[in-house]
Amino acid sequence: MTLSIIIVNYNVKYFLEQCLQSIELASKKIKKEVFIVDNNSTDGSSLMVRKKFPKFKLIENKKNVGFSKANNQAIKKAKGKYILLLNPDTILEEDSLQKCLDFFKIKKSAGGVGVKMIDGNGNFLPESKRSFPSPTIAFYKIFGLSFLFPKSKKFGKYHLGFLDKNKVHEVDVLSGAFFMTKKSILNKVGLLDENFFMYGEDIDISYRIKLAGFKNFYFPKTRIIHYKGESTKKTSLNYVFLFYKAMSIFYNKHFKGDYNTIFNFIIHLAIYLRAGLSLIKRFIEDTIFTLIDIVLIYSGTYALKSGWEKYSINLIGEQKILPLEFMKFTVPIIILIWIIFLYKFKAYEKNVEIKTIFKSTLLASLVILIIYGLLPEIYRSSRTLILLSSFWTILSLTGYRKILSSIGLSNFNAKIKKIAIIGDKSQFLRIKNLVNRNLNNKTYIKHIYFNNTNSNKKSVELNDEIIKSINIDSINEIIFCAKNISFNQILNKISFLNKYQIKMKIAPEKGEFIIGSDSKNKQGELYTIDKKKISN
Repeated sequence: MTLSIIIVNYNVKYFLEQCLQSIELASKKIKKEVFIVDNNSTDGSSLMVRKKFPKFKLIENKKNVGFSKANNQAIKKAKGKYILLLNPDTILEEDSLQKCLDFFKIKKSAGGVGVKMIDGNGNFLPESKRSFPSPTIAFYKIFGLSFLFPKSKKFGKYHLGFLDKNKVHEVDVLSGAFFMTKKSILNKVGLLDENFFMYGEDIDISYRIKLAGFKNFYFPKTRIIHYKGESTKKTSLNYVFLFYKAMSIFYNKHFKGDYNTIFNFIIHLAIYLRAGLSLIKRFIEDTIFTLIDIVLIYSGTYALKSGWEKYSINLIGEQKILPLEFMKFTVPIIILIWIIFLYKFKAYEKNVEIKTIFKSTLLASLVILIIYGLLPEIYRSSRTLILLSSFWTILSLTGYRKILSSIGLSNFNAKIKKIAIIGDKSQFLRIKNLVNRNLNNKTYIKHIYFNNTNSNKKSVELNDEIIKSINIDSINEIIFCAKNISFNQILNKISFLNKYQIKMKIAPEKGEFIIGSDSKNKQGELYTIDKKKISN
């Protein structure tokens, strides 16, 4: 047996299915075995594997045992000379596996090999190559210096940003998303450390491989797509604690000494600092528009009140002085009604349309005016002022959102999807039907014909046609049909189209779903036969 591929899965069924299909194409001429270790998924992942990939070996855990332990379960059973640890949210090029195996034969000193990783929008993922988190490097990483100066040889050592991402390099750490090594090496250095539940296990095994006298290589002669499939987002508190706990475990294990106390202090400081920043960030993201709305309504109503009191004698022939209770009690209650309606109409959800803002504020204003009209005369302050405040609320809340959308700071104008499907006629019709099942809004769908098996169309010509569609038809999403265009070609197109900032997805040859992500921090949207809407 040449190669044992091990995938640990947790609730990413569609990513996993797409990954397994790419493995089938990439391993046609390789004697291999594929292990899927499922950590008690609830999304039907195990059933999908048994039904669609019966030749692959499925290990079903009754609970989530973590990344390291799950991998070790399969490594102990693996018979391959080489071991590949692979994330389920990845797509391989057709030659990825063979090129890595050939590299091992050339580089006898190689202990581990990792590849160039890109996200679903063609962006290079810096975690493809890393240094060990020594106290100094960890300090630069924790306090953001590596982020601010990524190409600095001093501050950018964590992700080795100063190394050419397109050239082979000896590096310290390889990503656990694609980590190829030899079974004999694992027998020598030991399996993954199960003290690491999630994060840090790739750093630890990379370190132990180097301690044993082998070298780790970053090998960019082949690429993979690494989507976001994990349940833990980098902005979440759970990620902060898991990541820095992993760093602490690694350091206590390998760097014990005089600086141990200092490093642990820095780690714990970083945990609380990043946790605090995550809480603040989440609070701002969740409440910023609500707070802006409240400030705008209250300040606008106050200005209208002041103006009304000043000029009412000229307008209605008498001076109107509103009681202090108007701004203290009446206006806050009115604002509360507006905010309730905005939440009721889901006006604070992602990518909401401005017409939703207008509709919710208009209805709330009508309700407020009706309630105000039913109140006894003693509780009425000024119907005119309430009406003016309502106009102000509708105009200001829709107006500033329109401005933010126009300058690109936020999106309140849900664009009509304009999708180009690249493939032959039969695949186009299949994918078009699938897309139409999922999208409730009006969708423009264009067919760009391409069939790798019987078409003489060159890649350059395809590029030209895609660019033409983007510029003329305002295409904002592209779906590649994997049956008609190879994964190698798809990755080339994704990298080429990166600068156009459009969404790109892959429709697998088998399976009634389309999934993709334009960021490593988002799981992306799903088109599937099982659902009548988009899942974000």
